[in-house]
Amino acid sequence: MDLRQALRLQDYPRLALVGAGGKTTALFHLARAMDSPVIVAATTHLAIEQTQLADQHIILKEIEDTNRLDDLALSAVILLTGPQEGDRTLGLSEGIISWLDQFCGYHSLPLLIEADGSRQRPLKAPADHEPPIPDFVDTVVVVAGLSGIGKPLTPEWVHRHERFARLSGLAAGEIVTPDALARVLIHAEGGLKDIPPNVRRIALLNQADTLELQSTAKNIADQILPEFGAVIISAFDISELQRSNVEIHAVYEPIAGVVLAGGAAVRYGEPKQLLPWHGKPLVWHVAQKALSAGLSPIVVVGGAYTSQLREALAGLPVSLVHNPDWAEGQSVSVRVGLEAVSAQSGGALFLLADQPQVPETLIRNLVEIHARGRAPIVAPLVQGQRANPVLFDRLTFADLQKLTGDVGGRQLFSKHPVEWVQWHDDLPILDIDTPDDYQRLLDRLE
Repeated sequence: MDLRQALRLQDYPRLALVGAGGKTTALFHLARAMDSPVIVAATTHLAIEQTQLADQHIILKEIEDTNRLDDLALSAVILLTGPQEGDRTLGLSEGIISWLDQFCGYHSLPLLIEADGSRQRPLKAPADHEPPIPDFVDTVVVVAGLSGIGKPLTPEWVHRHERFARLSGLAAGEIVTPDALARVLIHAEGGLKDIPPNVRRIALLNQADTLELQSTAKNIADQILPEFGAVIISAFDISELQRSNVEIHAVYEPIAGVVLAGGAAVRYGEPKQLLPWHGKPLVWHVAQKALSAGLSPIVVVGGAYTSQLREALAGLPVSLVHNPDWAEGQSVSVRVGLEAVSAQSGGALFLLADQPQVPETLIRNLVEIHARGRAPIVAPLVQGQRANPVLFDRLTFADLQKLTGDVGGRQLFSKHPVEWVQWHDDLPILDIDTPDDYQRLLDRLE
């Protein structure tokens, strides 16, 4: 996937990039991934050589200079900066940036803004006056360069290292650790500084050009994800701007867990989801496994036995929602579950309340596979059979909401590409349809 896909951008975004560690490179990678034309603007200094990454570079000194854009042939990547001063350009004024927002709105153009500087260091902490993020932006991308991990906290590696030290808890000269970087990224005076409310916040952990750094980035992502709508792990190369499909290693987003527990289990004769195992109902074990695997939020959809489910799940940090139309089939429970999923979720993983035997490692594996390629559907394949649970990317949600009758998400397998995950044991295909099935499950998992 390219950076636009990783960011889940609409056609005409208002996006600002802040931070350090490849911000300008990421900006032009994104511009190349957009449908042209694209307006790129800078409220900070740019090196003269960086301006050559655009197809057109126009200098705007005063607000009156914007009149020149009305006669411009809008095509490809158009960079707008302030005048040249030495070996760099100055940033645009607040008035010009506001005018550009209106101009791009009128012409249906994307507007991408580099909103602060870092003196080409991999890491930074913002000054009092930065970042100057316009209040009209809809997305802010906070960039950090992983080449600063393991390096001393000095001006050579960290722009405004004294501020970084205060925010991170390190002393000047100490080695920068992944935990220290995570603390800065989620600090109100660090990575989250001056981001307008109700704006999508995305972290871009760049320079992850080794497997070790990619693993380090994943550990950082686990710490900062609650504060960001997504964490992208990348390794941009300024020499490969035309190869926009090769630089994204993974995109970690909150993945919701939806536990379907609304049926009456008529064939079994009693509610399967409430059958005991190790002193707890089966549904409790399924919800607990989803929590342990890092899914968030966890939504349990009840129906015929919602009141009993509430008692069974007491004490767990999950949301129990009632499906009053549970008798109409599983599709209604799917829709009710999705309605309770956060708008920030990158996908939803559906689990069945009577399958406590599904391994936590399988859940984590499905989430990881989704993060590395963002397939619309990620599902296990066991002994050649489709199995549960199944992860659906958010781009499938609209189709899931259209399901009717006693069918689940498998109805979409013929419409959307599926990434199959070969699994090594048959636990995910064990079903509880009869008391004998339940006894076999008990015998196998005791």
